[in-house]
Order: sequence, then structure tokens, then C-alpha cells
Amino acid sequence: SDSIRQLNQLVLFRRKLVQDRVSLSNKITGILKQYFPQSLLWFKEKDTVIFCDFLMRWTTLEQAQAARKTTFLAFFSKHNSHYPDVNEARFTQLKAAKPLTRDEAIIKPNSLMISLLVPQLKQLLLAIRTLDEEIKELYIQHDDHIIFDSLPGAGPCYAPRLLAAFGEDRARYQSASDIQKYAGIAPVIEASGQKAWIHWRYHCPKFLRQSLVEWAGQTVRYSYWAKAFYEQQIGKGKSHNVAIRALTFKWIRIVWRCWQDRKVYDESTYLNALRVKGSQLLKYAVDN
Repeated sequence: SDSIRQLNQLVLFRRKLVQDRVSLSNKITGILKQYFPQSLLWFKEKDTVIFCDFLMRWTTLEQAQAARKTTFLAFFSKHNSHYPDVNEARFTQLKAAKPLTRDEAIIKPNSLMISLLVPQLKQLLLAIRTLDEEIKELYIQHDDHIIFDSLPGAGPCYAPRLLAAFGEDRARYQSASDIQKYAGIAPVIEASGQKAWIHWRYHCPKFLRQSLVEWAGQTVRYSYWAKAFYEQQIGKGKSHNVAIRALTFKWIRIVWRCWQDRKVYDESTYLNALRVKGSQLLKYAVDN
């Protein structure tokens, strides 16, 4: 439908903007390390509006140190950073800070770049926020959103991406294997003569695979069996990426069934099914 295709385009655009945000944030961090590293210590998150506004107001340590205490504290209060002890500590550190360099040949070019790049970062943050609002509005209008809301670790970021990935045409994927192969999660087995080998599937929709793998990685933090499965794979000597891909393979079968049956995911139901089957995964989880 138009709404699903629109949702798919929006989540793809959002992902690209997030990549731009990470790249630009890293570039700004690298420049600040050259002449104003103290600013990096005062903000835990670098991709925030408050961080951008701080650097747009004070691009150098000298400018920040010239600010009055009331002005400095009012800035954080205006940005809803109501932590008196933290803000007092920031101001104390600011006044005690010594410049990394006094070389104007370093300070001026780098501070100029900060004044040029930081507004771009702020605009990216606002753009992502706008996309989030549009995505949410489209997503909650779809009846299937309750299925993807129920998935561990999906949240407002991955749930719309998963809905866009599966779509609404139940006949499109006749089995979980269909989407496992189409998304590039199922490996390719090739044979020649008496030799056979397995390799990564190269030709597939990259964003679709990325959405599934990234979400599966999040489930390790929120799902009991997913964490046990991941640790089991690591215990077998598998790398992190291989373990997450194997976990993604299992999750696709579960999500496909929920999607086909129009039922929300229930962790306890799945754990009970594993228990009935005498799954070695549960035994591993209990023993470890």
C-alpha cells in the first residue's frame, strides 16, 4: 500500500541521516580534540542540541571562560539540564581549565570549522526528530503495529523498520525461509564436484538485512532466550557478528509466524514451547 511504501522510504531516509549524524559528530569530536578538548568532558552525549548550542555560543575555551557564572548556569537551565551539582562542577572545571594550546594558527582555523559544522549537526538532529514524528504517525495507523511493538528491543526505532520490512502482504513470503533468503540472512551453499562450501549472501536488499540484524542485536539485552543463544554461540567460538546473524535467523522464523497469525509475541509462550521440546538452549541458560 501507499502507507507501507511511504513508511519504508521514511525509515530508510532516517537511517541515512543517522549515519550522517555519526560521521559529522565524529568529525567535530576530532576537531575539538585539537584545541578545546574540555568541552568533550562536559557532555556525555555529543549528538544533542545542548552540545551544539554550547559550541555555537562558545567555540573556544577563552570565550567560555569569559562568561559569567550566572550566564553559564542559565544556559544549562534553559536547556532543561537541571542538575545543580553537575553544572557547578562544569563551571569549576571551566574556570580551572588550561588551554591545550595558545597557537592561533591552530585555534582560529579549528574554531572556524566548529562554527561551520556544528549548525549542520544541529540541523541533522532536528531533521531526524521531524522524521521520527512522521514515522510514528504512519506507523501507529497500521493495524500490525501491535505485533512489532511486542518484539523485545524493537522500540520506536526498530518497530517501524520491521513493519516496513515485512509489509502487509502475507502472501509475499510463503515461509520464513523466503524472507531469510531474500534478506540475505540465510547463507548460500555452493557445491562443485565433491566439494561444498558456505558463504555470505552478497546480493540482497542491504537496508532490509541491516534492519533485521541490528534489531536482533538489541534483543540480547531484552530477551532471556536470545541472550542465552548469543552466549551459547560465543561459547562455541563464534564471532559477535556470526552469533548475531545466527540469532537473526531464529528471530525471523518467530516474527514471521507472529506476522502470519496476526498475534503479538509473548516471551513466556516461546519459552514454554522450548521447554516442551526439551530444548538444549534452555538447559544451557539454566546451567550458565
